[in-house]
Parts: sequence; C-alpha cells; structure tokens
Amino acid sequence: MRPGQNVTQDAFRAASAAPDKPVNPHINHPVLRHWREAVPHDRLAHLVRDASRSFQKSLQLRLAKHGIAFGHWTFLRILWETDGLTQKELSERAGVMEPTTFAAMKAMETLGYIARKQLPGNRKNVYVYLTAKGRALKRKLVPLAVQTNQLAVQGLSAVNVQTARCVLLAMVENLAHDELTIDQTIHPKKTGIVGKKKPLV
Repeated sequence: MRPGQNVTQDAFRAASAAPDKPVNPHINHPVLRHWREAVPHDRLAHLVRDASRSFQKSLQLRLAKHGIAFGHWTFLRILWETDGLTQKELSERAGVMEPTTFAAMKAMETLGYIARKQLPGNRKNVYVYLTAKGRALKRKLVPLAVQTNQLAVQGLSAVNVQTARCVLLAMVENLAHDELTIDQTIHPKKTGIVGKKKPLV
C-alpha cells in the first residue's frame, strides 16, 4: 500500500456531503484576504503553514496572559510527556538548534520550571527535569491548547474534522516516506544500502 491510501474516497464523499460555513465570512484579516481573494488556490504547503501560524498565534496570546513564552510551552509539553531528557534530546524533539534550547533552559531554570543536572560519572550530558512548579503548569496550560483546538474547528462538522485529520496524516506520511528515501540516497551507509534503492513500499 502506498502512503496516503488510508484516506478513502468514502471520507471525501462524506465531507463533501456535509459542507461547513465559516464562523464569520466578513472578518477582515490579511491571511484571509490572501486565501479568499488574492490566491485562493495557492499551494497546500502555504495553507498548512498559515494554519499552523494561526494555531500558534492563538495559543501564544493565551499563554501570554499567564506569563508563559510560547517557546517555553514547546519544551514544557515535551517534558510533561518524558521528563529527564538531555538538552540535545530536547532540541531534537522540539526541532530547534541546541543554542536555542540552551537559552530556553537557562531562562526556564531561572523561572523555577526546570532543574538541570549532571549524572555521576557523566559530565558530558546535562539532563533536564521538571520542578514541582513546572509540573503544576500542565493543569493550567493544557486547557488553553484544548480551547485553541476547539476554536479552530468551530462550525465544522465532525465528519469534516475527521477528514482533515486523515488528509493531514496522509500528507505527513507521504513526506516522511520521501524524506527517508532521499536520506537513504544521500547517506547510503546509514542504512547499509548501497547503490540503487528498492521502493520502501
């Protein structure tokens, strides 16, 4: 099965049969003008990027009311799921450079959200642990993210929300497949494959 085939035609037909209306079609916003008037059929990559930015901005405004930087939220989310990671592991999971992580950890430590420790016998790695204050933020901040997601799908049917999930997951799967294929071509020794590659699926 090729990536993306889990999105069935039935899902698309069901979504088409359940049209949705925007919450307020008269909102005057530069991003909306771009998609409604300037370039309504612009590339999907740009649409996903704008949607992601809108999600981020909405949550950022809510976090700011509690004095939380969006960059700190990113690391808090990771640590709530897996505490005791190294700064390098945090960088990889957050998708940022290590100097960015170092600066954020320094600020978060000053705020009392995390503690950085070196384990006995290992002076190379610095491990990051949540403090009680950092763990307590989860109960206060996660509902803000839930609210942002609920606002984003306001006015949409459950069928169309599920179809959107299927489409986005298929896109992620297709691009992950492409990334792996290209990476194996550029770095054949990483996978032990030399020469022409066979299709992964």
